[in-house]
Amino acid sequence: MKFSYEIKTAILVLSGIILFIIGFSYLKSNDVFVADRIFYAVYDDVEGVSKGTPVTINGFNVGSVQDIKFYKNTSNLLLKFRVENDFVFSNKSIAQIYETGLIGGKALSVIPVNGEQLAKSGDTLKSSIAPGLTELVNDKLSPLQEKIESMVVSADSVLISLNSVLNTEAKLEIQSSIKNFSSTVADLKSSAGTLDELLSTNKTQINNIISNVNQTSNELSGLSIVVDNLTQSSNSIERIVNEISNGSGSLNKLIFDDDLINSLDAASSNINLLIKDLRLNPKRYVHFSLFGKKNKPYKEVNE
Repeated sequence: MKFSYEIKTAILVLSGIILFIIGFSYLKSNDVFVADRIFYAVYDDVEGVSKGTPVTINGFNVGSVQDIKFYKNTSNLLLKFRVENDFVFSNKSIAQIYETGLIGGKALSVIPVNGEQLAKSGDTLKSSIAPGLTELVNDKLSPLQEKIESMVVSADSVLISLNSVLNTEAKLEIQSSIKNFSSTVADLKSSAGTLDELLSTNKTQINNIISNVNQTSNELSGLSIVVDNLTQSSNSIERIVNEISNGSGSLNKLIFDDDLINSLDAASSNINLLIKDLRLNPKRYVHFSLFGKKNKPYKEVNE
């Protein structure tokens, strides 16, 4: 079967038109071979979102923005976007505009929210705008900026008050005080040098003094031992005196007991008599006899 030239031309034109539509849809991020669902969201400001902006769910690309136009003759903007049918979510989900990176690129994210009814094509979702990096930085820097401005104002007030207090005479006095302080520091430096020189010159004498101090310390240590011994002796003497005072011990009886003293006197007298008798009659105590001579009875000698 042969086609005429006109039929071939018509087929070629139709093919071109179809390819043009497919290419144009692809350039607009519309896939003609994928069945999509269309959703809407209303915003006060689309934050730079335009046609072809990707639509994501949990960071995964599931569609793109189809159209943006004013909503019912108001300043609000109606954003139309498509989502592939592979993922389902409830009609309470949120369409949120957010920044994709530091360079300020924008994207639209569908945040799934649990709900009883699933979203269907043509539904209008709740809209929100995530704060960008610039807004977060501004939120953090604004309080800091206010504190810095307050500090600058306070510092300016202090400087003004200081200038009012420090008149010409006060400034001259401060300069004079600084000069005197510099002179004092110089004197201290000179005194330190003199002291260093004095120590260097008398180093040997200082060492001898330290040695003498160490020797004296050792002698005092020996003296401490003597003092300890004297303390012990004093304690012993005190103990003996206490025993005498309390009436205990032989020494107390020797001092305070008259019977003991009388007995000692009688014993002393008897010893004296024995010595005299031994001197006068030595044979009575020391003798030698071959025939066993009898001892004479003792006779007391009257002096």
